[in-house]
Amino acid sequence: MKEFLELQNVVVKYDKSSALRGVSLRVPDKGITTLIGANGAGKTTTLRAISGLVQLESGEIWFNGSRIDLLKAERRVALGIAQSPEGKRIFPYMSVRDNLMMGAYLRRDRKAIKGDLRVILGNFPRLNERLTQKGGSLSGGEQQMLAIGRALMASPKLMLLDEPTMGLSPLLVREVLNIVRDINDKNGVALLLIEQNAQIALEMAETGYVLENGSITMTDRANVLLQSAQIRQAYLGG
Repeated sequence: MKEFLELQNVVVKYDKSSALRGVSLRVPDKGITTLIGANGAGKTTTLRAISGLVQLESGEIWFNGSRIDLLKAERRVALGIAQSPEGKRIFPYMSVRDNLMMGAYLRRDRKAIKGDLRVILGNFPRLNERLTQKGGSLSGGEQQMLAIGRALMASPKLMLLDEPTMGLSPLLVREVLNIVRDINDKNGVALLLIEQNAQIALEMAETGYVLENGSITMTDRANVLLQSAQIRQAYLGG
């Protein structure tokens, strides 16, 4: 698979303190890549750097053959990068339908937008049943589905998923992860996944990166990392 997204020595600072220290990683076209690490390691900052929500101190980000780190966030969305943020972060006072349509706000292909909406509601029948409800009235699992559905409405080539199962029951975790797999398998969308459950993340991905204190410390095929004694002790409970 060809390289689709590439970070080259990315440095991000908050108040002169380095959040990312020369991070380099690659996400192949149509593949699943995961980034694991402890809380505060810089995982969310990495996704925000890709989306254009934080400014780089140095380094470069390339997407689909073009450098994008100098582009505004909305331009990156237009190129095909969509993020489902940590904590569900929907619009609580807007209806489910309006939340979904916000994901398509840069698109002009109205007929295709309607078709994508039908497909997404078919994949998320509970959202279809609650189209007129306010987003904030949904359960935690339904809000997570709404956040993923909203990102899909951008018709992305690459999705950045930040803790998609956080706070969900084991049953809903399985349901959400099945949806994530379908996004990759059926839609051919490349995924960069951050997931609190490192076991699940590495089982889903082809490639894994380990981020510690803002630096990549390990990278390998995900199945190899799963068998690593160091990874098992640090992130998989021994």
